[in-house]
Amino acid sequence: MRLSSLLLLSGIFVCTLPSLINCEEEGIPKDKLLVLTVATKETDGFRRFLRTAKHFNYTVKVLGRGQKWKGGDYMSAPGGGQKIRLLKEALKEMKDEDQIILFIDSYDVVFASGPKELLKKFQQAKHRVVFSSETLIWPDRHLEDKHPHVREGNRFLGSGGFIGYLPNIKELVANWTGEDSDSDQLFFTKIYIDQSKRKSINITLDFKCRLFQNLHGALDEVVLKFEDERVRARNVLFDTLPVIIHGNGPTKLQINYLGNYIPRTWTFETGCTVCHEDLRSLTALKESEYPLVVIGIFIQQPTPFVTVFFERLLKLQYPKNKLKLFIYNQEAHHVRQVHSFVQDHGSLYEDVKLVEPEEEMDGGASRNLGFDLCRKDPDCEYFFSVDIEVVLKNKNTLKILIEQNLPIVAPMITRNGRLWSNFWGALSEDSYYARSEDYVDIVQGRRVGVWNVPYVSNVYLVKAGLLRKDLKDYELFTSHSSDPDMAFCHNIRSEGIFMYVTNMHTFGRILSTENYQTSHLHNDLWQIFENPLDWEERYIHENYTRIMKDKLIETPCPDVYWFPVFSNVACNHLIEEMEHHGKWSQGNNVDTRIQGGYENVPTIDIHMNQVNFEKEWQKFLVEYVVPITEKMFPGYYTKADFDLAFVVRYKPDEQPYLRPHHDASTFTINIALNQVGLDYQGGGCRFLRYDCSIQAPRKGWALMHPGRLTHYHEGLPTTAGVRYIAVSFVDP
Repeated sequence: MRLSSLLLLSGIFVCTLPSLINCEEEGIPKDKLLVLTVATKETDGFRRFLRTAKHFNYTVKVLGRGQKWKGGDYMSAPGGGQKIRLLKEALKEMKDEDQIILFIDSYDVVFASGPKELLKKFQQAKHRVVFSSETLIWPDRHLEDKHPHVREGNRFLGSGGFIGYLPNIKELVANWTGEDSDSDQLFFTKIYIDQSKRKSINITLDFKCRLFQNLHGALDEVVLKFEDERVRARNVLFDTLPVIIHGNGPTKLQINYLGNYIPRTWTFETGCTVCHEDLRSLTALKESEYPLVVIGIFIQQPTPFVTVFFERLLKLQYPKNKLKLFIYNQEAHHVRQVHSFVQDHGSLYEDVKLVEPEEEMDGGASRNLGFDLCRKDPDCEYFFSVDIEVVLKNKNTLKILIEQNLPIVAPMITRNGRLWSNFWGALSEDSYYARSEDYVDIVQGRRVGVWNVPYVSNVYLVKAGLLRKDLKDYELFTSHSSDPDMAFCHNIRSEGIFMYVTNMHTFGRILSTENYQTSHLHNDLWQIFENPLDWEERYIHENYTRIMKDKLIETPCPDVYWFPVFSNVACNHLIEEMEHHGKWSQGNNVDTRIQGGYENVPTIDIHMNQVNFEKEWQKFLVEYVVPITEKMFPGYYTKADFDLAFVVRYKPDEQPYLRPHHDASTFTINIALNQVGLDYQGGGCRFLRYDCSIQAPRKGWALMHPGRLTHYHEGLPTTAGVRYIAVSFVDP
């Protein structure tokens, strides 16, 4: 026999040195590889495993399908013996001695490369069986000293993945007689540390993670490596690119994170490659065929813009006869708003169930009840949970989430101007918030896709099938040690169910409920600092942003500028707030509210500081009036300081007009708060120097004019009704 020939010695293929290169070039044919895995239940993790296997054209045979799992919870205690039993049974039928068996877990495994690379690296290991390796010994630490020492690399065997020739794998499991709940890892470890068995079966470990990467104990060693429309996990300690990534032990969240990218789920070149797979399209359906959704609305604290929330709910693009509402209101302050919505619009929906404050149901119980309503309704296909502080700007949000066809999916929303969002990218060791490496990029839209995450809150869609099957025995929001949202996400993760967040569309934002006071009639008026976008949408004129572009500023009199600034709602709320306060001045010259105590040209009014609105009013002036001032009076810059800002009331039988006067200001802002011809007759303003009158002021429009010297003016008589204006003497 020539030395260059391929010899079979003791059941081991060996290449002699002269032919080693040629031997490796030949390689092991890919059709000789069979992947065996155990999956008694088709979890989200299992489906991910199959997707990555299909991506690389692995041939996979699944063992134990439909059987009951008896292998224990070996995340926290030894177990997994059932896997060995199933493997041993499956191997009996196989005869091809050249067959290569890869036996691998599936719920927490992804493939990062294909069979060709795997087989090449297996061949280079020059052993008949190669096990994955770990830095930590499990489950018997007393066996540590019995493990062979290694010069470099991980020393301990990991049972979650191994590859080898069929005869050797058969020999490996031949003596298994244990119970299903016994430890598979302990069984294989005892074989490995027995020198004679190790030699007979010809076992080695993948010491430097060239084939297998177990994440437990190695999280700091593994980083994502993006390379030409593919993503790998790189072990930076050994500078290797493992073929198989295994989230063993308590690293399920880390494998979920890596699975958002590996092998080609998301790349910088392609973006998300799987976001349009397995969608549930609604476009071809008639409205009568749409799935029925129970929408759970949860009000747990005083919240701004509740009326606006219900206005947006009405505009949601989904047939209302396919929606059932469950409204939980724990806050007495919002009873009036909820009742108003139900009374005016409840009949539009298939059904409405309301839980009110006097029922004294806590937040967790209310959410459990909401799920139960969907769980027990055979027609319910989805539960859409929405907290009252959620601002859903996208009218198609519900349709988009349904079409994603995912078990639990949340639309990404953020708090304006902050990185705070309704999802967490990672968890700390005590299961609280931790920031994932990609969190900021996702929140800021630099990475767009559908992301597997460990925590969602505030707004999300749940498939009803989950509630009836995998989660049927759960009170998901009940916990003695954490809040309802934390309990919900913990229970979901415990069942191996994936939660997703999508940022493929712009959905809206979440309100800040901090510092929300309920002592006023229209408390939302005070939200200009906490929720400026929502305040603007509610209270600033719809045409304000077009002022410059469309030249909406008018000049009815010299150096008098007229422009839209307040919405009808803002005008109405300001009037109602002042009338609710009710402490109108008497229109006398003696006025203890102002410095000096004397008003030369008094009006019947209420000052902004009387209703604690002066800071908010100045913020309004700075944000919405100052830009116009600096445009129309070039070279003049202002911080919008004022001593006097007030709402004036004119009535024929009270104070119908105001005599000619100068304002104590550099410039004055005068906003009409109601509508001439509808709310009152007469009124207006006349500038005497120019003999110029504005007799039909538009509701929500502001007059801006110099206060001293040139613009001597008077208030024209109100002949019927009641006229209200908001006046500010800026830069006195």
